[in-house]
Amino acid sequence: MMKKNLILIGKKSFLGHYIKKNLSKKLNILHINFDQFNNLNNNKLQNYDFICNCSIDKKYQNGKYTVQSDIDLKIVNKIKDLKIKYIFLSSRKVYKHNANLKESSKCKPLDNYAKNKLITENKIKLIIKNRYLILRISNIIGEPINNPKKVTNNFIDKYLQFKKSKMIIAYKNYYKDFLSINQFTEIFYNIIRSKIMGTYNVSLGEKVYISEILLWLSKSNNKIFKPINKFINDDSFYLNNKKLLNKINIKIKKSDLRKYCQNFN
Repeated sequence: MMKKNLILIGKKSFLGHYIKKNLSKKLNILHINFDQFNNLNNNKLQNYDFICNCSIDKKYQNGKYTVQSDIDLKIVNKIKDLKIKYIFLSSRKVYKHNANLKESSKCKPLDNYAKNKLITENKIKLIIKNRYLILRISNIIGEPINNPKKVTNNFIDKYLQFKKSKMIIAYKNYYKDFLSINQFTEIFYNIIRSKIMGTYNVSLGEKVYISEILLWLSKSNNKIFKPINKFINDDSFYLNNKKLLNKINIKIKKSDLRKYCQNFN
């Protein structure tokens, strides 16, 4: 099978960094920033099968939706008359909190970031119709990269901050849905090598309690994390990933997530 050609936008992105690092031997990847993408003409773009944007505008992350802050919309409008397929990195936050959330489950974004992601999803569907992949991604565990202009703080960023503080940290023992960065890039590669299009959950597809993942991550430091209670349900969720895994025919195991966390830093 010939290697697929991917334009990956976001030179300082966490996901962009690991997609390039883990998949550069399996894909032909042009890793560039948004300004460099804007300088590509149609003749150059036509040589690529997929585009994926990993960069984000700070105003899009935190503020109300504007067209000016929507980098993905700008990219899609540029490629709308080409055959290239677009991979949009959306978020599990477009759903309301619940268990076993499917792609058909009710969307109820609770913050500006999630609302903006859902708006962009709908705009992409209208503009390029059958040439999009919308990936609603759960929490990703991976070693942070050095980026002083970092816009987002995810679970692992907060974990490392708390660990460094050496304070007693009380937490509510929700269950969440996590993937290691290696699991994510494996899924990403298998999505590209398949011929699927549409909207998919990218997730472990199982409950992972905060107490579990903290134990895996910090065996020598677990005394600094103290649960407030044994279980609380009001902020818990996990995504159903069967639609995607049935299409790409791979297995994603909780045991592999545990091993990754136990070897973390």
